[in-house]
Amino acid sequence: MSLIADFLLIAAALSAALYCLVLSRRLRSFTNLESGMGSAVAVLSVQVDELTKALEGARQTSQKSAESLEQRTQRAEAAAARLELLLASMHDIEIEARNGSNGAARSVRRRRRTGTAALPEEA
Repeated sequence: MSLIADFLLIAAALSAALYCLVLSRRLRSFTNLESGMGSAVAVLSVQVDELTKALEGARQTSQKSAESLEQRTQRAEAAAARLELLLASMHDIEIEARNGSNGAARSVRRRRRTGTAALPEEA
């Protein structure tokens, strides 16, 4: 009986040794930097670095665009305020001309062209 137990123990030890040998070969090929998983990890690491740089560049560009847009919006608001003021002053001049408060003032009437309508003939 002890002889059978010894043979089973030897078979189990040989099986474990064979398993460890196969496992070590697989791990060696897995971590090989030229053809194994190590190569894929190295490539992915480089790609992550490149994407990080691209993301930072895009972030800086968008920040500059936002600042430029804000400046242009402020300029447009200032121009709109000036136009409103000019329009109000033109409205006041037009009212004064109609009331005749300024004898030398003339009013100019403009006709709008609609579509392809013919222009009035000049005399």
